Amino acid sequence: MAANSSALVLFSGGQDSTTCLASALTRFGRVETVGFDYGQRHAIELECRNKVLASIRSQFPVWGQRLGEDKVLELGLFKTISDTALTRDVAIEIDESGLPTTFVPGRNILFLAAAAAVAYRRGHKIIVGGMCETDFSGYPDCRDDTIKAVQVALNLGMDKRFVIDTPLMRIDKAATWCLAHELGGDKLVDLIVEDTHTCYLGDRSRRWDWGYGCGSCPACELRARGYAAFRGREGPSVV
Repeated sequence: MAANSSALVLFSGGQDSTTCLASALTRFGRVETVGFDYGQRHAIELECRNKVLASIRSQFPVWGQRLGEDKVLELGLFKTISDTALTRDVAIEIDESGLPTTFVPGRNILFLAAAAAVAYRRGHKIIVGGMCETDFSGYPDCRDDTIKAVQVALNLGMDKRFVIDTPLMRIDKAATWCLAHELGGDKLVDLIVEDTHTCYLGDRSRRWDWGYGCGSCPACELRARGYAAFRGREGPSVV
């Protein structure tokens, strides 16, 4: 680890971004976080992210010393300009374009642009994001080619040499659970199960072995399958 290096992590409070945050905390001497309030139906994740940050500080003191400023940016325009299952009361299904209605056009691109503006001001070169094209539901803004193109555009537009770091790009959800275990052992896995949020519907009334959620939306199903594979079991169970 380069002690004088730093990174800005796009942190939603979910499984993926928490694993990315842990990865950054093992590699960089100073790590800051940025989240986005974009009118998401599962706004509960904004509360969860505070809990995750507090848990990391209390349970991982070395990481806590490296964990710096957190910022949540208001991007409520998505509530106005998009008609998706993540920003309105729309059914989660495959639409006529072949993409899930949970796809929010331009979301990751705008997130990265906003994060780069923060990184510019805060002096970070590395921007860490949990985009993944293995379990990405077909979202075009999660593809590695998209992320590389955004990196080029940001560097040209801001005259910087940002590096968008995507530790999960080539791994699936089971491997993401494994990575969390490699980084922080059972303690980090337990933290992710208990404190993070993934469910598209914002349901935290049901507790499964992999965490809280409705258990039937695509995000819950993906997380559950990955956890089952990680634990070597056949499927989730209510506890």
